[in-house]
Amino acid sequence: MPLTFLNWILAFSPVIVVLVLMLGFRWGGSKAGAFAWFTALLAAFFFFGAGFELIAYTQVKAILLSLDVLYIVWTALLLFHIADQAGTVRMIGQALPALTPDRTIQGLLLGWLFASFLQGMGGFGVPVAVSAPLLVGLGFSPVQAVLMSCLGHGWAVNFGSLATSFQTLLAVTNLPGEYLGPDAAWMLGISSFVCGVLVAFVGGGWSGVRRTLPFVAIISTVMGLAQYALVAAGLWTLGATGAAMLGMLAGFALTRLPAYRHNGGSLPTPEQSQEKRSLALAFSAYGILVVLAFAFNLIPLLAKFLDSIYFTLPFPELATSAGWVVPAESGRKIYLLGHPGAILLYSSLIAYFIYAKAGYFKPGAGRKILDLTVRGAVNSSLGIVAMVGMAVLMSNTGMTNLLAEGLSHSFGKTFYPLAAPFLGALGAFITGSNNNSNVLFAGLQMRTAELLQLSVPLILGAQTAGGSLGSVMAPAKVIVGCSTVGLGDNEGVVMRPVLAYGIIPVIGVALMTLVAVWLGGGQ
Repeated sequence: MPLTFLNWILAFSPVIVVLVLMLGFRWGGSKAGAFAWFTALLAAFFFFGAGFELIAYTQVKAILLSLDVLYIVWTALLLFHIADQAGTVRMIGQALPALTPDRTIQGLLLGWLFASFLQGMGGFGVPVAVSAPLLVGLGFSPVQAVLMSCLGHGWAVNFGSLATSFQTLLAVTNLPGEYLGPDAAWMLGISSFVCGVLVAFVGGGWSGVRRTLPFVAIISTVMGLAQYALVAAGLWTLGATGAAMLGMLAGFALTRLPAYRHNGGSLPTPEQSQEKRSLALAFSAYGILVVLAFAFNLIPLLAKFLDSIYFTLPFPELATSAGWVVPAESGRKIYLLGHPGAILLYSSLIAYFIYAKAGYFKPGAGRKILDLTVRGAVNSSLGIVAMVGMAVLMSNTGMTNLLAEGLSHSFGKTFYPLAAPFLGALGAFITGSNNNSNVLFAGLQMRTAELLQLSVPLILGAQTAGGSLGSVMAPAKVIVGCSTVGLGDNEGVVMRPVLAYGIIPVIGVALMTLVAVWLGGGQ
């Protein structure tokens, strides 16, 4: 189909629907996604030559892709709620500030390191919802608490929650993680330093930044290198989790230094629970997850056995009446026993048994865990299914290719690397999710990179890094944080500074992408 302004607008119409409904009318992702999917369906059928057979097959493809992601979403939430109902999440959060009397370091331990760790383990708004009240308990203002919790964990979103967002990127593009992971990992690793500096500034001003700059530099280096090493080794499901755990260990060690033992504007340490509990036992759920993930990835015979049981479907060649052809292919393989979601499920069951034996659960905890998991996962699941259906339909009818042609003509090879992370951030800001940003724009970014002869992994790395960092500015995430610190009717006072600070690391990724292209990142 020829590239005309009308055709380009028609191809872009499903994305416009998402933008207008979520940004203008503040609809949720599931409802807006359903309307966008229906818009894509109408455009594909009436303007891009999609027949009933093509539409039916694309939706089956979309369901397979969605299941690949939802397997992680549900089990990640299950593990978090098991640990939360056992009281271990709050226990860890209360133990960290006791390591140092320094106000800014305490803020970094909770708003940067602990929030990043929570993103690695649970995500889905959990870092802000848990960290912000703890920061208020330390004496930070509600606005500071929400800002620090939002800004601190942005670098960990892409490889957090067992790499849910990254798994979505792989599913939508059908490219291997070994190919796409390294570029996203180094961009976000460097961004962890920027996130730490922003948290220090919000918590302690310029004096706090100057005093804690070595602390932030050392820990961000540890986390950045750890995340890159894990991703490059094929362990991207542990990228943020492993990096944040090592970051907290480095933080423990650094707080023993005399420079961080003095009073740098200290705040009252939160009251500890009267009930004596083991910090090692509290970490056991996450330790089990790390051990299982490493075992499944590094023991070839075990990995081969677990990957031998999978589900997929073959799809025939499909074509529109306008001449767009989709080759015959196999759908996304879902490895039932070796999937990251399965690892989370095994970890959840073992952790539940350990915490139950230790007497950490109150009566009725099991039912509450299941209720909270279902309640938290249903809406996001519906949104993912609808938006993946829309994205696959757009890709399989040539709409995504048409959009890519328009963008390549508009920006050109020189300026597109600057635009790529902002497109990812825009998608995450609107939808509240890096998952959905990758669904909306990953195919478009990939095709544009191919047309401009730019490095596909570099541009997709910029897309998902921008989405990761941009997700912290999403109104949905800010609302969650405000609701936990008594700012439920006053989100506007937080949105302005979140936008002002949150755009800084996205600008950083844009500059990194441009420099990488100058240094030979183009194909």
